[in-house]
This record gives sequence, structure tokens and C-alpha cells, in this order.
Amino acid sequence: MDAAKAPELNKRILYTLLILIIYRLGVFIPVPGVDSQEILKVFTSQGKSFFDIINLFSGGAFERASIFALGVMPYITSSIVMSLVVKTFPKLEEMQKDQLGKKKVAQYSRYLTILICFFQGSLLVTALQTGLGTGAQIVYSPGTTFFFLTIITLTAGTFFVMWLGEQITNNGIGNGLSLIIATSIIAGIPSATGKLFNFVSIGQLNILTIILFLVIMLIILYSIVFVERSFRKIPVQYPQKTKGRKVFAGQSSHLPLKINPAGVIPPIFASSILLLPLTVLNYIDVPGVNSLAQGFLSNGFIYNSVFAVLVIFFTFFYTSMVVKPDEMSDNLKKGGAFIPGIRPGKNTTDYIKQIMSKLTVIGAIYLAIVCVIPAILNAKPFSLPFYFGGTALLIVIGVTLDTIQQIESFLITSNYDQMTGKKIKKEPSRFNLR
Repeated sequence: MDAAKAPELNKRILYTLLILIIYRLGVFIPVPGVDSQEILKVFTSQGKSFFDIINLFSGGAFERASIFALGVMPYITSSIVMSLVVKTFPKLEEMQKDQLGKKKVAQYSRYLTILICFFQGSLLVTALQTGLGTGAQIVYSPGTTFFFLTIITLTAGTFFVMWLGEQITNNGIGNGLSLIIATSIIAGIPSATGKLFNFVSIGQLNILTIILFLVIMLIILYSIVFVERSFRKIPVQYPQKTKGRKVFAGQSSHLPLKINPAGVIPPIFASSILLLPLTVLNYIDVPGVNSLAQGFLSNGFIYNSVFAVLVIFFTFFYTSMVVKPDEMSDNLKKGGAFIPGIRPGKNTTDYIKQIMSKLTVIGAIYLAIVCVIPAILNAKPFSLPFYFGGTALLIVIGVTLDTIQQIESFLITSNYDQMTGKKIKKEPSRFNLR
């Protein structure tokens, strides 16, 4: 069965595309009272900066002072904080085990999102009113009214983007927030390609540099696809069963564990925590804060080191959240299965934990290298034209693979429903941030 023969899948794909188009249109709507042309001039005159990375995640909404300038990063930051809080307080962790408790925690996360939006929005509005540190007249009528109205507009924009993501998740195909982030990154491809050809035309880049860039890019892309599609298979044995006079031989299977169990979530978390506050603070004239932010942002080694540490931390943190060795062990025991040479129960749990610890270390190192290597090669003395960092590549490839997997699962489910008349439960996306 192919996609052309699945009308429901076609509807979901078209619905997803429609929502993404609505999001892209919103990126070009500036907040009231802002000279969008002037702010673009300021960004262009500043050359390459960390605003480029933020624009990458927002699809250019940040540099246009769009109503979607904050994007989904406040919600992601809120999700990180709430996850840490839940892990810290056993009562909240216990409460989250039932559906009502999950809704309650999700509600708290949304309340926190509002506070983060107000905080980040106030930093952005202050930076706009000061001309992003250049003295340019970006805001037509700066003042208290503009300050509060813009913060409310930016907060509403973030929640509208969250709503769009939920519509994709519920009625479309793939995870909504992940697709929105990936779409924002992909939207920057034409501009980056144009810059690359411009550098070639003016002689700033030679053919050898371009070839080297393409080779390294292909290696990185292959590495990401290889690791994201790789599993550590633990052998599982099902015992012999007897039903009546019939004897069914034992079956051999395996328990697949991803080499990178955390997926692309750690780089997204690290970017959310690190990039936006530091970049905005860089343009706020506060004694000590401004110099500290500038010093941190201007030093590629320090920034990349901190970013790599955050990626490694969130890899271990997120893996501990989504991978439950005790649940795996219980499910094997309930199904009558066992790992050859390992006793069911606690020994099986400890064995799975041991393997997961090794895989998490491998995944953390892999994510840190992929995220940092392009940034290092982009700096002097290499100066390779990596306009898309490792984080962006990870997100785009990861979300693409996940969406393809969901399409395949949908086709299998539809085919099963047609043959049996039964419904099978749809598997949740591993990119779900909620």
C-alpha cells in the first residue's frame, strides 16, 4: 500500500503543509511600531553574529522583530525547567504517572512559559528601543505603551505557534513543534546558498574550499543518519509453550536500544538555555552584564565548550526520562521472555541499565562532536562556510527520519485496519517535547 492509496494520509500531509505555511507567513509580520526595514539593515551591518543562530531556529523571525520572534524556545525552556522540578520532587513525579497528573504538570509548564515569554520579551523590547546597541531608530514611538504591548504580542505569538504545533501533532503527520523548528531551519537554505555562491563569484572562496566543505558536509550527514538509525540489539528468548496437545517452540527475538537514545532533544535544550538570553543581553547596556556577555560570545572556544557540556548533560538527563530499564524488565517478565544468561527481575534491570549507560556515553559524545565540529571549522584558521551548524543538521535529519517513520507506521496501520477491521494504537513521536 502506497501513499497515493491512503486518502487519510494525504489529508494529514496537506493539513501539515497548510499549518506550516501559516507559520511561515506569520514570520514576516512585524510587531506594531517597529521599522522592519531598519532592523534588517542593523542586522546586515553587524555581519555574522550569534543572531544568525537564533534566526536559524526562528526562520528569520527574530531579525524581523516578528510576532513569532520568540518562537517555541520559551516553551522548550519551560519544559526543561519543569522536567528538572519533577525529577527533584518525588510527589510531582508520582503525580505524573496518571493522565490527570500529566495534564496538571503540562498546565504548570504553560504558566511558566508565560513568565519566560515576559522575561525574554522584555529583554528583546529593551534591545529594540535602544537600536540593538547601534542607536538606530528601530522603534517609531518607544515608551511604556510600546514596551507592554509588544511583550503581550510576542507572548501571544509564542502561544499561537505552540497551538499550530499541537494541531499538526493531533491532526497532521509528525510532531508539530519539531516540524516547525525544522521548517525554520530549512527556510534559511536559499539565503545560505546565495551567500555561498556570492563568495565564490567574488573570489573569497576557491574551488578546493568548496570541495572540502562538501566532503565534510557529506561525512557529517552520513554520520548523523548512520547513528540515528543504529540500534544495540539485546537478544531475547521466549520459552516453549504448550497449548492442549500442541507444543510451540521457543522463539528468539531482540530488544532494540538506540545508539543515541536522546535523539535531537539535547542540542535543542542546550540552544534554548544558552543562545537567546546571552545574545539579547549582549545588546543591553548594563554595567558588567554587557561586557560579560560580549566576552563569552566572542570567545568561540569558551562558548563551544559550555555548549558541549550542556549537550552532554541533557543527553544523560533526557535519556533517564524516556528510557525506563525497570519497565523494560517488567514487560519482558510479564511476556514470559528473558535475556539469555540473565535472571529475570533485578538482574535484567541492572543489565539493561549497564548497556544504557554505555550507549548514553556514546550518544553524548557523538552529539557534542557533531554540534561543535562545524562551529570549529567555521572559525579561523579554517573558515569553512558552515552556515548550518551541527545542531541544525541534527534537527533537520532527525525530524525528517522521524516523520518518514510515522508515515510508514500510518500506512501499515491503515493497511492493517483495512484487512482486519481493527484499530491499532498510534505510537507517539520520540520528539514530543510535552
